[in-house]
Amino acid sequence: MVLIMSEQIRVDEFLTSLLTICRPLASFEMPLLDAHGATLADDVYAGERLVMHSGVRIRATHIGLAASIGLGHLPTRPHPRVVVLSAGSDLVEPGKLLAGNEEYETNSWLLTTAVREAGAVGYRVHSIPDDEEELKAVIEDQLVRADLVVVSGERGDDSFDLITRTLSTLGEITTVDLAVENSGRHNFGQIGPDRTPVVTLPGDPIAAYISLELFVRPMIRTMLGSGNIHRPCVRARLEKSIASTAGARSYLRAFLSEDSKLVRVIPDQEELSTLSDANALIAIPESDTELDAGAEVNVVVLRRRYF
Repeated sequence: MVLIMSEQIRVDEFLTSLLTICRPLASFEMPLLDAHGATLADDVYAGERLVMHSGVRIRATHIGLAASIGLGHLPTRPHPRVVVLSAGSDLVEPGKLLAGNEEYETNSWLLTTAVREAGAVGYRVHSIPDDEEELKAVIEDQLVRADLVVVSGERGDDSFDLITRTLSTLGEITTVDLAVENSGRHNFGQIGPDRTPVVTLPGDPIAAYISLELFVRPMIRTMLGSGNIHRPCVRARLEKSIASTAGARSYLRAFLSEDSKLVRVIPDQEELSTLSDANALIAIPESDTELDAGAEVNVVVLRRRYF
């Protein structure tokens, strides 16, 4: 079944809907080396003294501390298993020659590694289905190893409709038009016998990555039981004036200064290289169309690399 929301949905509304279909994974005891990189499920005490807080990412220092107080295991939440599926008839694996209207398959490589960076176990699947039955068979095969399924198609073709029709035969799916500049339609819902959460992202790699940062990453962090599911956000001043589309939120790839006080928009925002060059995203509200140099803006910090 497909439910189509006719009006554009805002970022916060969409994220709220996604977080209602995912929950922290069940915790279990893991040997120390295996627990490295997982999320601590419970507080850890040495006698009556609290030494580790639940919700933290288990790092080498935590492993050493656990060993020093005689613990061979730690209570952890497992890494969510995320299947990233890219479907499209004209998508070609990198390393091969292109012909006609073919393009290199980018999204599954980009998104699989991004979900791994968020703390998940990512499985990459590239499918070239002829019809809904073929795509359905691929998705059903992946459900046995998935805590979350992320699907993307091609740019400018009917792959989104094919994906939507196929997912609707597997569960309850909602289609939304997201109020984000250069983004567009997304699906979300639960599919299969275990009601596995599923999200579909735009075919454009830049739009797909931004959607993953805004929506899929918080889902993964929620499944991990993380204490903070969002990227850090700071207020900084614009180095130069910028323009944005009315009625849609914009996320511009940018450089944030080392002191987090100044932010610079990267030129040529349509280029995929802006994703690897940026260390931040400038979030421009739906109501703002022009902002002058020196104006304060919200900045989502992606990583600490500065100009």
